[in-house]
Amino acid sequence: MAAKDAEPEVAEEATKPASAKAKSSWLPLILALVLAPAITWSVAQFVLLPQLKASLMEEAADTEIVARRDAPEKKTGPGGGDGQGGSGDHGQEGATDIAQGYKMENVVVNLAGTMGTRYLKASFMVTGSDPDLITKFEGARPQVVDVTLAVLSGLTLADLEEPGSKNIIRERLVDAYNQVFGGHVAEQLYFSEFVIQ
Repeated sequence: MAAKDAEPEVAEEATKPASAKAKSSWLPLILALVLAPAITWSVAQFVLLPQLKASLMEEAADTEIVARRDAPEKKTGPGGGDGQGGSGDHGQEGATDIAQGYKMENVVVNLAGTMGTRYLKASFMVTGSDPDLITKFEGARPQVVDVTLAVLSGLTLADLEEPGSKNIIRERLVDAYNQVFGGHVAEQLYFSEFVIQ
């Protein structure tokens, strides 16, 4: 009988190492399932989000600087107001400070390098202190439209994706208009619509 009792013990000992091996083979899988989400969350929280926040803050600061530079300055009168007076006296002085403006609406051009698949649609106002600005622009409308189309259609999609691209386009258009008129007629350009499709 002692031999019969010895056989179950040997069989029991043989099954123990197999179950230990099975448990140890599951350990890497369990660790991978637990650690992968934890590592992913850590990388997103401590690496990606701080970089994204820094990038957005830089972009917001750049936009604020450009907006301050492009915003028209209000002329203040002696009382600290807006130069218009508060008593109903809107004298000649306030009228001469207002810049003349010429509107260009719904200018549509194909972008360079896109084989006609992408276009730019823009509307804007050109301003200047010349009292005859509107008359000059209307008299030279074909040349104005031509230089506008030449400047805008010469732009590539990469040009438009650069930071500050609208300011560069403003400068190019103002310079082109001043070349058409042979003098300093156009001073500033304000976009009311700027769509890339």
